[in-house]
Amino acid sequence: MSISIVLKSTFQRVLALSHSASTGAMDRRRIIAVAVFVVALLPVGSFGNQLKGYPETCMNEGEIVNVQSIKNIQCFACMCKNGFVECVKEQCPDEQGCYMKMIQDMFAENQGCCRRCKGCMYKGVMRDSGTDWTDPDDPCSVMACRAGVVTETRMQCITPCQQPFPPKPGTCCPTCPGCHVIGQDVAAWRNVSLYDDPCLTCHCERSAAAGLVLTCTKKACPVLQCPSSNMQILPGECCPRCVGKSRTLQEPPRGSCLWGDMSITPSGGKTHPDRCTECTCTNSTAVCKRETCPPLDCPVEKQTFSSHNQCCPQCPKTPDRSETCQDSGKIYLNGDSWKVDECKSCLCVRGQVKCAQELCSRITSLCPANSKLRTMPGSCCPRCVPMDGVCTVFGDPHYRTYDGKFFSFQGPCKYLLTADCVGRSFSIRVTNDARNTKNSAWTKTVSLRTGGLKVNLGDNKRIKINGQRVSVPYKRSNELTISNMNDTVLVETRIGVSIVWDGRGFLEVSVPSRYKGDLCGLCGNFNSVPRDDMTTRDGHVVFEPQVFGASWRVGGKNACSRPLKQAVTHASPCSRKRPRIRERMCKPLRQRMFAACHKKLNPVNFFKSCLTDMCECPTGRKCYCEAMTAYAHNCRRLGVSLPDWRTMTGCHIY
Repeated sequence: MSISIVLKSTFQRVLALSHSASTGAMDRRRIIAVAVFVVALLPVGSFGNQLKGYPETCMNEGEIVNVQSIKNIQCFACMCKNGFVECVKEQCPDEQGCYMKMIQDMFAENQGCCRRCKGCMYKGVMRDSGTDWTDPDDPCSVMACRAGVVTETRMQCITPCQQPFPPKPGTCCPTCPGCHVIGQDVAAWRNVSLYDDPCLTCHCERSAAAGLVLTCTKKACPVLQCPSSNMQILPGECCPRCVGKSRTLQEPPRGSCLWGDMSITPSGGKTHPDRCTECTCTNSTAVCKRETCPPLDCPVEKQTFSSHNQCCPQCPKTPDRSETCQDSGKIYLNGDSWKVDECKSCLCVRGQVKCAQELCSRITSLCPANSKLRTMPGSCCPRCVPMDGVCTVFGDPHYRTYDGKFFSFQGPCKYLLTADCVGRSFSIRVTNDARNTKNSAWTKTVSLRTGGLKVNLGDNKRIKINGQRVSVPYKRSNELTISNMNDTVLVETRIGVSIVWDGRGFLEVSVPSRYKGDLCGLCGNFNSVPRDDMTTRDGHVVFEPQVFGASWRVGGKNACSRPLKQAVTHASPCSRKRPRIRERMCKPLRQRMFAACHKKLNPVNFFKSCLTDMCECPTGRKCYCEAMTAYAHNCRRLGVSLPDWRTMTGCHIY
């Protein structure tokens, strides 16, 4: 039998697993559930030779994939990416501090996707672990539920400006106009920490009435279930988190509270986890009152406690009156501010260096399809930005559109490959050559028009600009640059459109993300939806490549290298012609030579294209090299380094 399994991690590939045992009349769903359980628990070596896996492939790039054979597949969102099914697990609530997980039945039909921490019963309302809330009648009173423990604290407000706005209704702290603090310009909806204290943070938001406003608060950490030996504070974070193995336990006796160290507090009983906190057990929930210490002006090494049971430290009674500060070997005067890097700026305050550090959100999920994580120039934190669109043309022409749709179209004429159909800022046409074949064609020339320039790319990388032959490298003011890149020429334009051309039929067009949804032609519309890429010139979505391609023909019949046929269905002329030779020449795509890229880009479409290219390959031409060239270029874009495949396959002299 064959089943599909999703391996246990945040980002995963679907594996189709084959099991050699006979199932008889066993319930198929039960087998799948057991298989999921076994895969999650056993090491890979435990399966021996009975359970084998391979990546699940797909054809419709970018589309949502339903893997109905997996129980609880609703816990995953699966998408076709680079020819493989890749799944992102549902984002579960943060389990920080969770040392008390609820017991679950993994085979229950109505079981959720996530393990749940024990919640909190507080004033008759059940709260999920990980939630924070304020008292409606007192917005400065803050509560947090963590694994059966409610922490009550008072919000501490800090006002780093002379004339703050009063607190808005329903809020605790005053706000400062503008989002500027210690030389740091804080972007809207961003946070910065102050004075190298990650518990002291400022948040910038946009107000309809006042524009950008800044709110600064001091945070008290919630009480955790785990023993202090299992607590860890990560660099840059305010509060500790539980580390090590969590525990899944039954509820304690009715009304009492169970702690992570296995101690039980009876209903109404009190405990003191530290000198700032007192906890009372109420309805199986520990309610802890914790004091929030105010921010201090002196460095940590000068802070002291007046008694052993005092909660908050204090500064020396005689403050430092120095008028200079020293940082990284430089001397600064009182009131000077300086930028350390894109994330941090500092201020000299009476001999003390006080800094503001922008806080970047933790990356908990992958960027959406066709986007990548990038830190932009002048920014501190990375964010998901759209990727450039890339359209690839190779062989007997095969096309991989901007949105990843793969198709073949052997038209022998001139066609609009891609164009800005909204702003009219550029267009690229290709002329295909049949090379005396009955059914095949190859890209012979490429023509780019942008502004007042016309660039023609021909056989053997011959190049003309406005009809005049030019040599490489070539530069025309800031409008156009042409350079050699490995075995290709690279054309770069001022508007960000670029072309890679090898002079033999391989072509790659890149466009900036700002052209999303504005393009038309054989390369598609660049809207992240592959299924509508074959939209004809008159706006109809079709499914036959010949109909789609013919709609984008330009020029007269003289631009065609063989008479046009009435039929629109292309039939391979060599389904039985020299199959062993074709397989032998193309099989390196599926072998060790390109194996480093197989996990990132499925080679199946390129292998099939290679077989097609060999059908009517002209004598003396190594047509298999064209699919390999296209695959290698795509691998390079994915950051994969390949061995010298050209020399190994003879493609260095084709």
